[in-house]
Amino acid sequence: MADDTLINQVNQYYSDKVRQFGTTPQGVDWNSAEGQEIRFRQLLGVAQESSAFSLLDYGCGYGALYPLAKTLHPEMTYTGFDISDEMIAAGKNKFPEIKNWSTSAADLQPHDYVVASGIFNVMPEGTSRDAWKTYILQTLDDLHRLSVKGFSFNMLTSYSDAAFMKDYLFYADPAFYFDHCKRNYSKTVALLHDYPLWEFSIVVRKGIL
Repeated sequence: MADDTLINQVNQYYSDKVRQFGTTPQGVDWNSAEGQEIRFRQLLGVAQESSAFSLLDYGCGYGALYPLAKTLHPEMTYTGFDISDEMIAAGKNKFPEIKNWSTSAADLQPHDYVVASGIFNVMPEGTSRDAWKTYILQTLDDLHRLSVKGFSFNMLTSYSDAAFMKDYLFYADPAFYFDHCKRNYSKTVALLHDYPLWEFSIVVRKGIL
C-alpha cells in the first residue's frame, strides 16, 4: 500500500467528485454511462463461470459496477471497497441491498475475483510518474493477493491522441503491464485494447495452465 499522504490525496479527489456530482458517472470521474458500461463489461469478463462466486470491487466508488455484475452473474456475492467514506456512504444509500462494504484495505479477505476500474488514472498533484508507477505495482500485488481465481483492471493508454492527453492523468504502456502480469501473477493473461475508449484492460486468470 502506498504512503498515507498519497492515499489521502486520492481520497480527497474522489470524495470531492461524489460530493459535487453524486451517484453518476461524473461522480467517479467518468464521462458517460455508456462508456462506464463498456469498461465494466471488459473487467467482468474475468469471471466466466455461471455458478456462484465472490467478487471484490476494489475502488468501487458508489458501486456503479454492481447492477451489471448482478445482471450478468445473478448468484454473485459482491463486496465494495473504497478508501472514500463519502463514496461508501453514497453506495449504501443507492444500493441498500449490498451488505458488504469496506473502507479498510487491511480488513479485506480474498475473493474469487477482484476488479479495479479507474483507480490508476488520476495522479495527485505533486506526485511524480515514478512514485505513481510504484503505487500501481504495489496495488497490483494487492489485487493478486486478494484474488483466488483472477483479477482485472483498466488504465488509460499511452496510445491516446496526444492532443487530448492531460498532465494530471497517467497514461500507461499496455505492453509493460501485460508483461508484468505474465511474469509475476499468471501465465494466463489477456490484454484488451480493442474497445472504443482511450484505455485498455488486463484480465489475469489463475489456475488454468
